[in-house]
Amino acid sequence: MSARALLFVVLYAVPATAVVAAVGAAALYALRRRSLRLLQVVAAAATVLAPLAGVVVVVEAMLINRHDFTVVMVVLVVAALAGVVAAWLLGRRIVAASGALADAAQVVGSGYRPPAGLPTELERVSRRLADTDERLIHARGRETALEVSRRDLVAWMSHDLRTPLAGIRAMAEALEDGVARDEDTMRRYHRQIREEVDRLTGMVDDLFELSRIHAGALQPRLQQVGLEDLVADAVATVSPVADAKGVRVVGEPASGVVLRVDPDGIGRVLRNLLGNAIRHTPSDGTVEVTAGVDGGVVSVAVTDSCGGIPEADLSHVFDVAFRGEAARTPVAEGGGGLGLAIAKGIVEAHAGDIGVVNTGPGCRFSVRLPLPA
Repeated sequence: MSARALLFVVLYAVPATAVVAAVGAAALYALRRRSLRLLQVVAAAATVLAPLAGVVVVVEAMLINRHDFTVVMVVLVVAALAGVVAAWLLGRRIVAASGALADAAQVVGSGYRPPAGLPTELERVSRRLADTDERLIHARGRETALEVSRRDLVAWMSHDLRTPLAGIRAMAEALEDGVARDEDTMRRYHRQIREEVDRLTGMVDDLFELSRIHAGALQPRLQQVGLEDLVADAVATVSPVADAKGVRVVGEPASGVVLRVDPDGIGRVLRNLLGNAIRHTPSDGTVEVTAGVDGGVVSVAVTDSCGGIPEADLSHVFDVAFRGEAARTPVAEGGGGLGLAIAKGIVEAHAGDIGVVNTGPGCRFSVRLPLPA
């Protein structure tokens, strides 16, 4: 074909094809909110009718004989019908798959089951929905657990607060009514009132600290401090309790290890662990403190002779207000069961971790903290 003839075909075919394509685009825009199946049919019809229009215009302009023209038109019409039918079947398949995916998505968060036989694109969406379903179930379970924990905490703390308050009220009324007249009884009542107030203050401080941890407002004041000093101070604090019960506290941490931590926070963690270990270790028992460095991480372990923690409780000992058979509590007797929950929050605020395992005649609590760079 000569260049002139080719140019002639282009000049006639392009406008006709463009007009049909524009009409198809306008139809797709007008029907954009309708069924995907209808849009598939319109797109297929426009795709086939655009070249058909170009062929008709060119054939008419070139004065091709009627026989050849009829043959070309029959072929194009058959191709157009085949394309529209194929598009309709494809749209039907996509609509069915989309409907199955939409029905399955209604239960996301309650056990999503991916539909079978989805096209690749919808299969990708289905996998994302499955991931979302898993996260929602996990979040819902965590929310339920937190709500149960909150209710238990309120119930237990109400009970624990009621006991010292009742004692304070009884002793205050006795002093007010003159029931306690002798000097020794009055002095004893005053001492007991002060002790109960200290106990209440400790419980309120624990609640405040726990609220800061849960709110993400706990900001450790980091300082360079020796591990040996931290452990020595904690042991010195709990030594009177250990001596009174007849429990030996043994072990020495690795010397020369320097940490960048909040001394008050980590000291509180160690005191909680030591106090709990002493409380649950029988008289003449031993509590061992060990420490070492491994791969840029400092590990401090407190091992007691409490007889072990039931396996079912091991994963819950750091829960708020948990009081299993062998659950730990703060150093003060009758605490709210917040000691280990607070210890966990403090350790995690230092980018460390805390855990517990049964070992030998008791259990071992381990605190792991990163060494400063």
